[in-house]
Amino acid sequence: MVDGFFITAIKGFALVNLLMGFFAIMTWVERRLIGRFQVRLGPNRVGPYGLLQPIADLGKLLRKQSVIPAGARPRLYLLAPFVSLTCAIGAFGLMPFGGVASVPGTDIDFHLYMADSNVALLFVAALGSLGFYGLLIGGWASGSKYSLLGGMRAIAQLVSYEVAFTLAVIGVVIHAGSLSFVDIVQQQSDWVWFIVPQFLGFVVFMIAAVAESNRPPFDLAEADGEVVAGYHTEYGGMRFAMFANAEFINAITLSALAAVLFLGGPSGPLLPGPLWMLLKAGFFLFIFIWLRATTPRVRFDQLMSLGWKVLLPAATLNLVVTAAFVVYG
Repeated sequence: MVDGFFITAIKGFALVNLLMGFFAIMTWVERRLIGRFQVRLGPNRVGPYGLLQPIADLGKLLRKQSVIPAGARPRLYLLAPFVSLTCAIGAFGLMPFGGVASVPGTDIDFHLYMADSNVALLFVAALGSLGFYGLLIGGWASGSKYSLLGGMRAIAQLVSYEVAFTLAVIGVVIHAGSLSFVDIVQQQSDWVWFIVPQFLGFVVFMIAAVAESNRPPFDLAEADGEVVAGYHTEYGGMRFAMFANAEFINAITLSALAAVLFLGGPSGPLLPGPLWMLLKAGFFLFIFIWLRATTPRVRFDQLMSLGWKVLLPAATLNLVVTAAFVVYG
């Protein structure tokens, strides 16, 4: 039991640091890609090819003064970024990156995931929903009308897209017969990637995932042309950085989740499982960045109409067809 505890603690420490490092690298990748999309260079001054730009950004944010507005609720104002960031990191913890690995020169074996829960998908969905409360708390506790509007928008967006998001993944659960990520990956290894029988569910999932992560064109909770910066208008320094960190890690988590649910996760020929997982998640992150660079922000009424009038009926249809296929197919 003690050995198991220490292995889990080491895996957790490694996971958090690797995730933070990957987040830093992806901020550079995103800015370079957007630069190419817009026919410009992107960051290229700090370090070779601008690779040290994330470190420069971190240094700038660490030096910035972080104040508490006079009308804010101090405890909740300080708590909100921690809620969002903790939920974002926790949701990533159950993603499987392969099977069993061993430490060279020892008889220690360990799984390439934190834990295999029979309700892993439910747990990740619950943490993702809880993360939005950080946005609502931050918006309300800031004592700013723009922040409050941004927080209210975030919750309205969550309610509108969480239903379609959940119905889309239930189709995968019906095929796999399990909520465990390990079982879902194994079913795809034994049969076919679920993107084939669940293509409609995959499309609904991806659109809902963009909305769930507050990424453009659905970044209405922080639309600068309407609500200044939304829920984090009154935040500065590292507290602002924590919100930005949580938002991007949510995108990474949803990309990894899409890879697990629809592309077989770490399964694939020739290459090791972690590399397959990285390539598949990277593909979905590229789509997130591509949308940001090429798609204009939608109006809020269009966001609501898409969620309730298009995605919800499509997800319901996909669920009914999937259930009929499994029962009568």
